[in-house]
Amino acid sequence: MSSTDWSHQLDLLIRARTPLIWIRSSEEVRVETLLCQAAVRLQSQLTSWNFIDGLSGTLNAEGVGSRQPMAMLQWLQNLDPSRPTLLLAKDFHRFCDDPGVARMLRNLETSLRSTPHNLILCSGQWTPPADLDEALTLLDLPLPDADDLRQLISSIGLNSGSSLEPAVLDELTQACSGLSEMRVRQVAARALARRGSIGAEDLAEVLEEKRQAIARSEVLEFCRSDSGTEAIGGHDSLKSWLQQRHRAFSEEARRFGLPLPRGVLLVGPQGTGKSLTAKAIARSWSMPLLRLDVGRLFAGLVGASEARTRDMIQLAEAMAPCVLWIDEIEKGFGGDGRSDGGTSQRVLANVLTWMAEKRSPVFVVATANGVDQLPPELLRKGRFDEIFLLDLPSESERNSILELHLKQRRPGVTLPLETVVSRCEGFSGAELEQTVIEAMHLAFAEHRELSETDLIRAASQLIPLSRTASESLERLKEWAAGGRARQASIAGRNEA
Repeated sequence: MSSTDWSHQLDLLIRARTPLIWIRSSEEVRVETLLCQAAVRLQSQLTSWNFIDGLSGTLNAEGVGSRQPMAMLQWLQNLDPSRPTLLLAKDFHRFCDDPGVARMLRNLETSLRSTPHNLILCSGQWTPPADLDEALTLLDLPLPDADDLRQLISSIGLNSGSSLEPAVLDELTQACSGLSEMRVRQVAARALARRGSIGAEDLAEVLEEKRQAIARSEVLEFCRSDSGTEAIGGHDSLKSWLQQRHRAFSEEARRFGLPLPRGVLLVGPQGTGKSLTAKAIARSWSMPLLRLDVGRLFAGLVGASEARTRDMIQLAEAMAPCVLWIDEIEKGFGGDGRSDGGTSQRVLANVLTWMAEKRSPVFVVATANGVDQLPPELLRKGRFDEIFLLDLPSESERNSILELHLKQRRPGVTLPLETVVSRCEGFSGAELEQTVIEAMHLAFAEHRELSETDLIRAASQLIPLSRTASESLERLKEWAAGGRARQASIAGRNEA
């Protein structure tokens, strides 16, 4: 929802004489500014209250209700109907568990309907008491959109005496996507203190502020990605598919009628490159990578898990275009929903509904080591654009992977790999990397250059997962063979 649409929605609630409005946001200053603009549009007066200072912004009532929440509510109840008033109560949610306050709010919910007054609560994370659910009307305030950010950054530049070039303004606007207004002002204040102006030099500062904003969310992590799809050995079918989906984010694709890509589910045994692929997508597409720890979505308080899910979705959409990486999704949604009172099922339903209805360029990459515990609704066609099976690498892919790791770690060394490749049948990509590292340890311990013999010795000492977990791997292949998933490799089969 754009800021203009949000303001229209707020005006509608006020004109409809909605008595109690809860604006869910932690941006208190921004909320007060938007309410001030609404008061001008609707010819009302804006009054605010906080526990320390009491009422402010109204004649003959300054300081009323200081340290007395009930006195503020009584003032509003007795207010002259000829003076339409928007009363912003800051931090008032902290007093709503008091039986007297809750009762008074329910009384106001009835009495204010015949007056042009509105009581507006502003808070971020909050679970209202059950008996206030019907009385409160919720209005979520989204983070600033591109137009808001462009106007904010431009005004900061003008106020500081520096006019920004259109290209620089666009860069800063896109970079600040996902930040609150307060965070943008903090970045600008540091830039002004350092150089006296804002400009393209502040992009690194914005990126750092984004990392901190993601860290404060508790459930999302801002991940670095140093290598693109060229660092993935094999999986050529998956790479080709990803290249097609990347083009679908363009304006040309919108004009052609294509919808925005939803995401992909990568299934396969450990070490086959699922996490590497998620990072490579973000790098190749020049998008930020947000990693979701599903376990952190679940909190002990009733309603807190759903609130964290909602905040995660809002933050991911505000950071768009971006890649949202849901790592090992089976650990969060693969259990029995009855054991947690249905919380995991409700969270999963919220995520699936968002994935089906989202209109923002957030590409979801979910990874899973197996499908036995995944709920059927997650695997249904249409949830993801495609499901890929990342199987153990074929002979040619093992050769490519070994060459990649040798080039990265010993770029000046060329070794024959035919024997090593044949000895590594059934090895995953991660196990092939470990083979190269172990071989390097052997050579380094003897103060000589790496040789083919070292690789063969290292391979003989490693027991691959394909031998210790062969039954689960076979079940995964049988599941994919039924048309439920596409092979990530063009060959379509492996020797293992």
